[in-house]
Amino acid sequence: MRKLLLNILCASISLSAISQNIDRSKAPKPGPAPAITINDPAIFNLPNGMTVLVVENHKFPKVTASLSIDRGPVVEGNKAGVMELMGQMLNEGTTKTPKDKFDLAIDQMGANVGLSAGGGFVSSLSRYFEASFLMMAEALRMPAFPTESFDKIKSQKLTGLKSSEKSASAISSRVVGALSFGKTSAQGEFETEETIKALNVDDIKKAYKESLTPSRSYLTFVGDITPEQAKQLAEKAFGSWKGVKLELPAIPTVDNVKQTEIDFVDVPTAVQGEINVTNLINNPMSNPDYHALMIANQILGGGAESKLFMNLREKHGFTYGSYSRIGSGRFQSQFSGNAQVRSEKADSAVAEIINEIKNMREGNITEEELKNAKAKYNGSFALGMEDPERTASYASNILINNLPKDYYRTFLQKINAVSIEDIKKVSQKYLSADNSRIVIVGNGGKILPNLTRLGYPIKKFDKYANPVVEKTNEVNIKESEKNSEAVSASFIIEGYLKAIGGRAEAEKVKTLKATFTMDLMGRSFDGVDIKMAPNKQYTEVRMGEMKVMQKMFDGAKGYQAQMGQKNEMDEKEIKEAKDDKGLIPQLFYLSADYKLAYLGIEKIGDENAYKLKVTKPSEKVVVEYYSTSTGLLLKDESTIDAGGNEMTFTVSYGNYKKTGNVTLPYIITQSAGEQEFGMNISDIKINEGVTDADFKE
Repeated sequence: MRKLLLNILCASISLSAISQNIDRSKAPKPGPAPAITINDPAIFNLPNGMTVLVVENHKFPKVTASLSIDRGPVVEGNKAGVMELMGQMLNEGTTKTPKDKFDLAIDQMGANVGLSAGGGFVSSLSRYFEASFLMMAEALRMPAFPTESFDKIKSQKLTGLKSSEKSASAISSRVVGALSFGKTSAQGEFETEETIKALNVDDIKKAYKESLTPSRSYLTFVGDITPEQAKQLAEKAFGSWKGVKLELPAIPTVDNVKQTEIDFVDVPTAVQGEINVTNLINNPMSNPDYHALMIANQILGGGAESKLFMNLREKHGFTYGSYSRIGSGRFQSQFSGNAQVRSEKADSAVAEIINEIKNMREGNITEEELKNAKAKYNGSFALGMEDPERTASYASNILINNLPKDYYRTFLQKINAVSIEDIKKVSQKYLSADNSRIVIVGNGGKILPNLTRLGYPIKKFDKYANPVVEKTNEVNIKESEKNSEAVSASFIIEGYLKAIGGRAEAEKVKTLKATFTMDLMGRSFDGVDIKMAPNKQYTEVRMGEMKVMQKMFDGAKGYQAQMGQKNEMDEKEIKEAKDDKGLIPQLFYLSADYKLAYLGIEKIGDENAYKLKVTKPSEKVVVEYYSTSTGLLLKDESTIDAGGNEMTFTVSYGNYKKTGNVTLPYIITQSAGEQEFGMNISDIKINEGVTDADFKE
């Protein structure tokens, strides 16, 4: 015991002495760059054009193999999206093994198999590797392409496109590529609902036949396997594989814009501005500037210690984070600096991003910034060496990009040799301050008025990168309707009431009961919406037998319940619920309780619409859009409070059908921010089946 206490005491004294010598006010000095050891792969070719690489590593009883096809960017045109769906379909079973049995066999071996349009990947313990490798090869060579799986994947893709329709991030990604490279290029084209809906299984089979082939393919083994074993497996799995001969496409270089411009996409529902400052570059891996560019990007926007992050987040509080990216490869790519910022600060954020790019070009970089960037790159590169898939890509990259054999062994030496002068030189060459596109996606009403102060020309585009032609009031309506006397609030409201069946029939509607379905986040819900004049309402949404949402207002009080959590309506919500004086509120718009203002004509989709501002008794303002041709209500917009941020809430109306003696919408789509859900009404009952008991708890 005495000896034990003595050892503890000595250890305590030693730790105390060590801690006294540590200056915790300073960050620890980075250690030396880790030594990188990469074995040269054994390389051989199969007669069908496949190149096989083997990197032996017998430290662990595990093998990884990846097959990649070097075909370059593919132009899909009016079939945009076909390659992605084809890649997904490779995981849906083979002509020999249905999907459920295939997946079960892989699971029982503890293996990991993945297929995509670019090839395949398999990883497993050595004892199971041959069996799992042959199954991966089977999936690549003998896909079943079952129709039911295609229909499921196609439906999921359409749902994803629909849910991201108002996502500023998704729109920005699409528009940046389209404007930079051109909408008809492989790098600039994008899928739409139309291109996906047009696809069928035959398109998938055609894309497979034209693109998955041993020509220009690279099969890389890494791990507990010898070159002899790998060769036998490669010949067994792929030796008889035939296919079309691929040629690497020649893609013309695209010029940057002649002067920096702002390309703006108006998304009124966006709560933030999505900013992307970008220019095109050529940066193959063999580029002598490659390593300096990687460090330049790390300093500018590579992480939480970078210039962009420290400026836009830490100094100004514009955003949660701001980053940059440097593209690379044999084909033209992009430099970009980006951020998601509060709408009212979008112009200031753009100015700061440009300022930091100019700082890089002027060489305003400290030794501390350079040292930290190198240390982070050293660590992440060494960590990546533990990933077999990364190691496999290194081996094939050397061949594909015609790099020296020691490219990765000397990679960190070249990184650590980069100087501030090198960074200044490559920043001036690749990071543009005068020939950039500043692509901004956000609420135009809040962002556009402040952008003019930056002095850049502003061009407007829609969410599919089409130029926006400024709207005018010169639309196809009668000359007598172009003045505010002919087109008044009264004219619009009376036209609407006439369109739905007439004022007299509208006044007869005392109760409504609508049954509907809706899809949200990939799930289907059923619901019922019950109303009684003047303003009683009960809405219930179910998933199966479970009630997921209830909303009730009995004319004096109400509540909303979600998943068992019940919230009573507050004073403001009750006041707004009492705004409606009947089930068809337009019947009362011309009374003294409402204030109406005609704001002109705008396009809603393909239709011209009268724009009417309605101020309700509670002072809530709603802007409504009525078709100039049919008189029917197409859409309304209002502003809601979302956690302290104002958000535009939009309701669109469509598929009008005659119900009894009135015409009502059977599709109602609601959206707030980037969230959207549609109600498909299957049945509406008027003046039947609703009593006061429906509005009691």
